[in-house]
Amino acid sequence: MVWYILAIVGVAFLFDYINGFHDSANSIATIVGTRVLSPFTAVVWAASFNFLALFIFETKVAKTIGTGMIDMAIVNPDVILAGLLGAITWNLITWWYGIPSSSSHALIGGYGGAAVAKAGFAALLLPGWVKPVIFIFLSPMVGMAAGWGLMVGTTWLFRKAHPKKVEPIFRGMQITSSALFSLSHGANDAQKTMGIIVSLLVAGQAYFVNETGFLRHFLITDGDTIPFWVKFGAHLAIATGTLMGGWRIVHTLGSRVTKLRPIGGFCAETGGASAIFLATAMGVPVSTTHTISGAIVGVGATHRLSAVRWGLASRMVWAWVLTIPAAASVAAISYLIVSAVSR
Repeated sequence: MVWYILAIVGVAFLFDYINGFHDSANSIATIVGTRVLSPFTAVVWAASFNFLALFIFETKVAKTIGTGMIDMAIVNPDVILAGLLGAITWNLITWWYGIPSSSSHALIGGYGGAAVAKAGFAALLLPGWVKPVIFIFLSPMVGMAAGWGLMVGTTWLFRKAHPKKVEPIFRGMQITSSALFSLSHGANDAQKTMGIIVSLLVAGQAYFVNETGFLRHFLITDGDTIPFWVKFGAHLAIATGTLMGGWRIVHTLGSRVTKLRPIGGFCAETGGASAIFLATAMGVPVSTTHTISGAIVGVGATHRLSAVRWGLASRMVWAWVLTIPAAASVAAISYLIVSAVSR
């Protein structure tokens, strides 16, 4: 059983890798779309700041995921594994079709779906679901408002400057704003995997008591403290995934939603990063995808409403709405299979 649990830890890190791969577009789409950085340089830049978030932020989001959403009395390794399989499956489907859906909501949807398959809806701690569900709708609106407001304010400040003189300034500033967004992405998203792994370790404590030496020290946790190896592994996995880059989604966010210039890329990234930093401080597992998508739409809408491809934006919204139930359904089926095999 101990090795089964360790294998599931590996699956959790695989999800985190796919999260980085899937969500790399969040960090680099705007800076690649404006041609401020080459694709390779952009992913290295983004991955570096995904990892640096390890040393800066508290782990409130991890604790929300780990103990605040599912009754820990019903959590076992099968539930965790099935939840991860549901999230991974939905992420790969949306990546294949180039849809910027939320890895965060795929994970909580998968986790919840597996728990419900085991113990019914009583397994859900409903107060813990309020903020994540509200932020499905709130995060893109906050991102849109932030992107729109920053774009309007910045354009007004530089209204008398010649565009050719302003452009080099914002090309430099967008490098900074991209770093901030990548930092916020690593801070919020890596913590979700940490929370899942800690839930797994807490559920497996009964199997670890007979272990001795290094392995016992490695696995024993009280649930309130996140072992450093979990933090390090989660940030390393998401940063490595970002290095690989989900180019289908980069194309969708970077050029298909609306056309961006460096000033617009700076405003979208800065607005999105600000919203995610706030959510991370509140311990809310917010969707970085929803937030940056909303910010890009907000920037595009400052020019004219027709500058935004609303048909594409509406398809993205449908994907966001469907993410939790879709991942939950896959996870529920996965739980039935996994539990039958592991008996």
